[in-house]
This record gives sequence, C-alpha cells and structure tokens, in this order.
Amino acid sequence: MNTNNLKELKIGDLTAKLPIIQGGMGVAISLSGLASAVANEGGIGVISAAVIGMLEPDFSINFLEANIRALRREIKKAKELTKGILGVNILVALSNFADMARTAIEEEIDIILSGAGLPLNLPKFLNGSKRTKLVPIVSSGRAARIICKRWLEKYNYLPDAVVVEGPLAGGHLGFKEEQISNPAYSLEKLIPEVIKEVRVFEERYKKPIPVIAAGGIYTGEDIYKFLQLGASGVQMATRFVTTYECDASMGFKQAYIDSKKEDIVIIKSPVGMPGRAIRNKFIDDVNKGEKKPFKCPFHCIITCDCKNSPYCIALALVNARKGNLKYGFAFAGANAYRTKEIISVKELIKSLLEEYENASKQSASHTSG
Repeated sequence: MNTNNLKELKIGDLTAKLPIIQGGMGVAISLSGLASAVANEGGIGVISAAVIGMLEPDFSINFLEANIRALRREIKKAKELTKGILGVNILVALSNFADMARTAIEEEIDIILSGAGLPLNLPKFLNGSKRTKLVPIVSSGRAARIICKRWLEKYNYLPDAVVVEGPLAGGHLGFKEEQISNPAYSLEKLIPEVIKEVRVFEERYKKPIPVIAAGGIYTGEDIYKFLQLGASGVQMATRFVTTYECDASMGFKQAYIDSKKEDIVIIKSPVGMPGRAIRNKFIDDVNKGEKKPFKCPFHCIITCDCKNSPYCIALALVNARKGNLKYGFAFAGANAYRTKEIISVKELIKSLLEEYENASKQSASHTSG
C-alpha cells in the first residue's frame, strides 16, 4: 500500500504517521481500547473525559473522584497498549473541566483536545509542562482568532493545532439549529476561514499551527478533499464506532448499523445545544412531551438546565453506551447510517487509505487529462 502521498501530521514535536485523529466520543464510547488501536495504526487515538467515571461503583455519590480515577486508569491502560500518540478530549462545558485537564497533564498525555465552548484558560493547567500539546476545537474563524489572542496575552502560548468541527458532526454541535443545514457554515467554507485566521499568528510568531478538519468526514475521498482544501489532517469519530475495538457495547454499535438516513436527527439537548443522534422511541417520547424522571446527582455540564429538563442527558448516554436504548439514545454523525458492519480498526484504516489513493489518482488523471 503506497501511502507516500498521504502526509504525516506534525503537532509540535509529535509526528503521526497518518493525518487521522480519532474523535473523542463521550460517556465511555472512546476509552483506552479504541484510542490505543488507532494509535497503533499510526493515527492519533483519543480518550473522551466526558462522564468517564460512569462505570465506577461510587460514581453517583463521588462524581469528581470517580472521574479522576477513571481518567487516570484509562490513560495508563492506553499507554500499556500502544507506543503511539494519545489524546484526551475534554469538553469546556464539563463542570469538572479543571480536574480533567490537570489529571491528563499529570498523566503526561500527548494532546488535550477541547471544545464545546472556548477553552480560554486551558494553558494555565500546563504548569510548566512541555509534554502535553493543546488543541482547541472551534466552529469558526472568529473562535480560532479569539483563542489565539487570549492564549498569547495571558499565557504567551499559541495552540499547537486547531480542530475545526463542521455541522455534520455527531453529538453536541457548536452551531445554532438554523446554521446546521446552511451551506454558509459547511466545513468546506470553514476550513479556509480558520486557516486564514491562524496563518496571521503562525507568520508573526513563527509557530506552525496545523488546522484539522472534523465533522462528517467518512471516507478516504473525504480525507483527500479536505487535505486539498489546506487542512493538515482530519478528525473522524462516527466511522470508528462500528469497529471491534470501540469501547461501546454491541447494542450501541448495532444502533448505527440498523440506522437509516432518515433516522439521523437533530435534537434539543438539555445542555442548551443542538445535538445529532439516532432517532428511537426514547427521543420520540421526549418530543411528545413525556418526562423521563431522574435525580441529578452530579450536574456534569455547566449549561444543563437540570431542573426543567425532561430527561438527564448523562443517564440517557450512559444507558445507550450499555446497549440499553430503551432508556437512552446514541449520538452519531450525519453519516452514521452508512455503517454496515463491524470491522477492525486495522481494516478500517486500510480501506480509508485505499479510498484516499483512488481519489488522488482520479484527481491526477483529471488534471492531466
């Protein structure tokens, strides 16, 4: 397999053989199992810190400590399974954001990726550490500029890379509902905007800031398209769910395989952002105005209106992760319905590379023809 024309992805002093980051999927969908498998193939494997302590026995009474303990354990476990590059995804909206950032840095994780809000104070947790790279996830050129300016002013630090997540991503989205299907906010439009904003800082401070495309990237052809638009790499999440190594239950993966295009819907999440999920009876019930009673033991997301919410998003996602979709639902990207079977991470990467090769050959023959 000739992957010569697929460039490596450099983030600071780290070099990933493949310019593919596996997106962090919260509530224990991407843990050490998936992250280490992706890192072993030369990509960047990512553990999600969101509600990572859900499988701890004392989770409901000891939310903060259970999450710290689980994150430490998953990072250590992943490091035992791979010598490759590992990241942790930490949502800015998490009530335990600071704990998760400190813990990941103490455990010497390679990269922290952070979105769902602007991670304006992320560099303060480095505390002199040169090991961990910081990568904000943004949904506009403006957000990239604000972060670069703030980090420079307060911490004399520039992002080591920037992920741009478009409106076709799964889970919570950084867009208003009316923007999601508006072509002006497509990833194809956002990538050049963010590159333009970031370039100013790169040139002035002589620090490369690679821009990584995310949200709805599904095939090797998609990877080719976004690298041609100037991205240095891609982040993909949905495509990794239906792998053997993904940390979700078989029931969760089956929801992807069974889904049809019309099942992929935008929901109003209790946390005040739109989200993309696979429609099921639970979602239909909520849309009909039915309440799913719950106690909120942890208030995990700062913006969550837990007093008036018809259900608890954390519990719904915890149940889905266990395959108990009667009491929850699966978050998914816009292309989830295209998944047809469970394959290994190795096979998935191989098919992405083949698709990439074909796309680049076709493009070459068009230009020469």
